[in-house]
Amino acid sequence: MKYLALGLCLIVVSAGLSIAVKGHAHPQTKLAELPPPPAWLPQQQSLASVFQADVFRIDAQALICAAARKHRVSAAFITSIMAAESNFDPSATSPKGAIGLMQLMPATAQLFGADPAVPEQNVDAGAHYLRVLMDRYHGHRNWLTRVIAAYNAGPAAVDRYHGVPPYCETKTYVARVLAFMIKFGRQRA
Repeated sequence: MKYLALGLCLIVVSAGLSIAVKGHAHPQTKLAELPPPPAWLPQQQSLASVFQADVFRIDAQALICAAARKHRVSAAFITSIMAAESNFDPSATSPKGAIGLMQLMPATAQLFGADPAVPEQNVDAGAHYLRVLMDRYHGHRNWLTRVIAAYNAGPAAVDRYHGVPPYCETKTYVARVLAFMIKFGRQRA
């Protein structure tokens, strides 16, 4: 139970939610709004039941807020990328080899001196990479979609096509992240 609670703590921290256990949620958060439970959570145990246990209280915004402040990237943007990439699952891996909450490729994580399996380092490196992309595309009219597309398909593809590449996966990804930004931007307002 201790390891399950720790894993769930990381998911909630990554989701940018504040949950007080003993069945009391943060006033702005409803348990029904949490992302679906990760695959490794036993099916007979829901997130709601775990949070109702008398185990801990967490500041769920810590990882995202720290990275947002450090790298001057909005918390809503980081949260949106994380939602689209891993659905807040710190143990997520992609078929292409991306790892963790922000789905960093090992080479990208190494570039920023991070261990992608460590949530704090993963989120920090992901936010740092977003800042690098934001600085790269800041002078373009459609800079935000370029940053999002570059996070998914790589800057070389974005530069080659002078914007969002014509890849179905990337177009869908950009739309998802923008939709999440509207959702998470409203929640923080």
